[in-house]
Amino acid sequence: MKPTIKDIARKVGKSITTVSRALNDYDDISDETKQLVRQAAQEMGYIPNATAQRLQKRTTDTIGLILPTFGPRFSDPFFSEFLTGVGNQASEMGFDMLVATRAPGNQEMQSYRSDVATNRVDGLIIVRTRCDDPRIAFLKQAGFPFAAFGRVSGDSNFPYVDEDGSFGLTLIIEHLIELGHRRIALITAPEDLTFTHHRLEGAHSTIQKYGLEIGPEYLLVGDLTQRGGYECAQNLLNLAQPPTAIAAFNDLMAFGAMSAAQERGLSVGKQISITGFDNIPMAEHAHPTLTTVQQPIYQIGRRVCELLIRTIRNEPLDETQVILKPTLIVRRSTGPVA
Repeated sequence: MKPTIKDIARKVGKSITTVSRALNDYDDISDETKQLVRQAAQEMGYIPNATAQRLQKRTTDTIGLILPTFGPRFSDPFFSEFLTGVGNQASEMGFDMLVATRAPGNQEMQSYRSDVATNRVDGLIIVRTRCDDPRIAFLKQAGFPFAAFGRVSGDSNFPYVDEDGSFGLTLIIEHLIELGHRRIALITAPEDLTFTHHRLEGAHSTIQKYGLEIGPEYLLVGDLTQRGGYECAQNLLNLAQPPTAIAAFNDLMAFGAMSAAQERGLSVGKQISITGFDNIPMAEHAHPTLTTVQQPIYQIGRRVCELLIRTIRNEPLDETQVILKPTLIVRRSTGPVA
């Protein structure tokens, strides 16, 4: 039978209240009594009731993350790696993680309102920030702790980690131009996502720097899925003058574009170049291996989680807003223009 606080009180000759307050490190209990109680608890193999402790502290020691997803399937490797980073960091800092999936819109916002109203979690992590993000506006107004992977337009006065997407696309476009490509197409992400605009800015400014331009027929919006990349690439390859290179705004869409090109008998990396963004684990095992932009997704997950938990604990932050520089990973899916 597991020992209780009552058993410890009997052993040390103190009241149950004194033992409880000693175990919870209350200031009105002397250090000598705390040491006596803790030693007895350790000798007896006492394990505190985590639920009771949380109720006493009025906290849950849990962070929440609501993933914005569409449809019944969830198979984005980007989120899998990010969640692993968040979960490992949370565990190391003594927190649990509660994950839900909701399509962006009314249901998603209802979940945020419910989490705040019920105190189900102590704080929330926001992913794939939007230019005008109702989630962030709501949490700021409610004064509820949160941290984000990404920025928003205008006021980004909150804890976040982000990658320099503009610089990432600059690396991609310069690489393709150096290979001799001039007809470069983009498969972008949905326009409401903040990172879409940063990456577009990098692509357009680099193209213009070299005296080139991206015609409207070479600029298609994808949905960040492999199917979306496939469909966009089909449209691009149907053009009278198809592009010699396609830069997709994430790796999954790049894989879809590669499939579309290969179905037409094109050799990716020789007859057409295709690039991605994120460097998910599948990128180095694709056929051919994918040229992409590396952002440390796992480490970003850990860092966002640490920002959130330190915010919850009211601990000082060395950096409230972190912007990381991505790097270019050149593989076999790109080559000189045919």
